[in-house]
Amino acid sequence: MAASDSDSDADASLLPAPIHLLPPDALHNVLLRLPLRDAVVCRPVSRLFHETLSHNFLALLPSLRLLLLRHPRPDGGGCLHAFDPDRRHWLRLPFSAFLPNQSFSPVASSPSLLYLWLEAAASPSPQSLPSSSSTSSTAHPPKSLAVCNPFAGTYSFLPPLGSAWARHGTVLAGPGGVVLVLTELAALSYTPSGSGKWMKHPLSLPSKPRSPILASAAAAVFALCDVGTPWRSQWKLFSCPLSMLTGGWAPVERSAWGDVFEILKRPRLLAGAGGRRVLMIGGLRSSFAIDAPCSTVLILRLDLATMEWDEAGRMPPNMYRCFTGLCEAAAQGNAMPTAVAGGNNKVKVFGGDGKVWFAGKRVRGKLAMWEEDELGNSGGKWDWVDGVPGYSDGVYRGFVFDGGFTAMP
Repeated sequence: MAASDSDSDADASLLPAPIHLLPPDALHNVLLRLPLRDAVVCRPVSRLFHETLSHNFLALLPSLRLLLLRHPRPDGGGCLHAFDPDRRHWLRLPFSAFLPNQSFSPVASSPSLLYLWLEAAASPSPQSLPSSSSTSSTAHPPKSLAVCNPFAGTYSFLPPLGSAWARHGTVLAGPGGVVLVLTELAALSYTPSGSGKWMKHPLSLPSKPRSPILASAAAAVFALCDVGTPWRSQWKLFSCPLSMLTGGWAPVERSAWGDVFEILKRPRLLAGAGGRRVLMIGGLRSSFAIDAPCSTVLILRLDLATMEWDEAGRMPPNMYRCFTGLCEAAAQGNAMPTAVAGGNNKVKVFGGDGKVWFAGKRVRGKLAMWEEDELGNSGGKWDWVDGVPGYSDGVYRGFVFDGGFTAMP
């Protein structure tokens, strides 16, 4: 009798799991209800899941919106930290399993794709002689621009660029694999469906473009330029259609805007939700004096359909005091920091697609977060993001990354 029971237990252990007995349509219906992150985790569980959860199947699932942090040092241990705002959870994305070099720096993203600078391994030549150029190459090792899908573990290199573009260029990425690299004097564009080469476009701008962004809905690039004097900055908004990168730059101005660019200190542009709006973030000046301190951080929003500005959000006073050092000084019983009195406190601003994060040297281990509402008719939502992992030796920077399988390198 005991032997019979043991045989039945052994037979039961050999039976497949109930989910393996489902018809294919029913199994697909179940797996389509999984969030993308859970579906990727389930993929290596069994051969059935690996075959069913193919890249084409995973492309049907909604993308995973993440805040991807840049490491202050290029050699970040072969991984990056990302924040899932929906689950309020930090993730660790490994890259060492598929990238040829662990020294990399992410710079831009488009749906499912991440663009990064990879340090190329130096290949010593027997004919090379020591010189100042070799010292320069050691200080600035050659880099290559690569595109990868970190969830699929695939990557490819874009056509090579000069070292100056890697050191001074700002990389923008859009749908369809369109990539732009902007410097002070020129821009490069690359389209996979085109000639497969970088196209050079001269920039007819009065100064170096500050915080350029790509507004996908308008199919245009926007940037700020300083048209003021060496003693006082004066910012102006410029735009250029993607279809006319050569000679297409023009100022964006309306008489009804008044002094909208005068009230912000060190303004920065970010893309609004859906690429239909442009966000301009900066310190709100307490007066129009040159050295006037800032009272808080202000977010202005330009609707690209109506070309009208409105106030999208204003950092709460209690939150802004943490960036000035007043909260830390009050907790320790110290006097007000000198930087607060001078009004020179810098807040790092990054994000995109209607989400903005703020970091500062006086705020350790956490970020401030602002999220634009769907209709764009309220002040948005402010909150703290705690538990920021690592990076204790530098100020955080990053951008929004929509992870998924809708595009491959």
